[in-house]
Amino acid sequence: MTNNNKLYDLVIIGASAAGCAASVYASRRGLYFIVVSKDIGGEVALSGEIENWPGIVHTDGIALAKNFEDHMKSYNPKIETGVEVTGIAQEKKTHLVNGKDGSGAAKTYRTKAVLIASGIHPRELGVSGEKELKGKGISYCTVCDGPLFKNKVTATVGAGNSALESALMMAGIAKKAYVLTKYPESERGGFPKGETILVKKLKVLKNIEIIYSANTTEIKGNGFVSGLVYEDMQTKEKKELALQGVMIHVGQIPNSSFVDCAKKTPAGEIEVDMRAATSCPGVFAAGDVTTVAYKQIAIAAGQGVIAALSAIDYINKWITD
Repeated sequence: MTNNNKLYDLVIIGASAAGCAASVYASRRGLYFIVVSKDIGGEVALSGEIENWPGIVHTDGIALAKNFEDHMKSYNPKIETGVEVTGIAQEKKTHLVNGKDGSGAAKTYRTKAVLIASGIHPRELGVSGEKELKGKGISYCTVCDGPLFKNKVTATVGAGNSALESALMMAGIAKKAYVLTKYPESERGGFPKGETILVKKLKVLKNIEIIYSANTTEIKGNGFVSGLVYEDMQTKEKKELALQGVMIHVGQIPNSSFVDCAKKTPAGEIEVDMRAATSCPGVFAAGDVTTVAYKQIAIAAGQGVIAALSAIDYINKWITD
C-alpha cells in the first residue's frame, strides 16, 4: 500500500533503544510521526543478563525491551511493524521512505525528516558447514535458542561481551560449554574486548572450558551439528570438538544497506556528527547503526534522544523556510 498524500513530520526507522527513545521525545513534542520497523526490541531483546542499564541493578534483554515498548506505546504513537525499509529517496524538500511489508506489498512514507535507528545484525563466521547447519544446531542468539541445548555439549565462538554473556548463560543450561576465543590468555584473559567482571565470572565455572588462540574453520554435521573444527593459531594444529550446538557471537553488521543518501564507513556504519545529523539534510541517525563509539544500550538510547531533538530543530526550520 503506497500513500504519498500524507506528509509526516518525522519517520523513525527502527524500534529498539534508539528508536524507542526518539519516539518518546517525538511524542512529547507533538510531532506527526510514525515508527516503522521489522519488530520492536531489536538486538536489545536478544541480550542476556543486563546489569549496566542506569536505574535497574539487574534485568534481561526481553524485560528491558518490553519496558521500552510500553513506554513508547504509552504516548499512543503510530507504529507499523513487519516492514522492511528498502530505500530513502529525496523529493524536493521531502523524503520518501520506501519499504515492503511481510507480504511483499510496497510501502511509502513521505516525510519532512527521517531518523534512522535500524541497529545491527549478527556477523557470520563464513566457515564450511555454517550455512547448511544454520538453525540446525547453529545459533546467533543464545537467549533465543540456548534452552534447546539443555544437558548437551555446546561451544560459544567469540571474544566480546556477547560471547561472554552467551557462555555464562550456557553454563547454566548445557552439560559442558566450550568457549573459543582467537586471543591468547595473555591478552586480558583471552577476552580483550570483554568486561573484566564477565571474564572473572566465566573462569570460575566448572563446566566451562576456554580454548585460547582458536580459529574456527569448520562446523560439522549431517542434518544437525555434531562437531566443530578449529586451528590452534600458535601451533597450527587442527583439532575437533564433539558437540551438539554452536553459538556464534563474533560481531555485528550495521543494518544500513538501504541508505544511499548519507555517507557510510567501509563497514557500513552511517557517519553522524555530534547532533546525530548525517551528510544528507533532514536525515538523522542514532544507535548501533552509526559511527558513534561503543555499542551500548544506554548510549543508543541517549543518541536517540539527541537525534530526535535535532530532527525537531530541523522540522521547525523546515516549516519557516
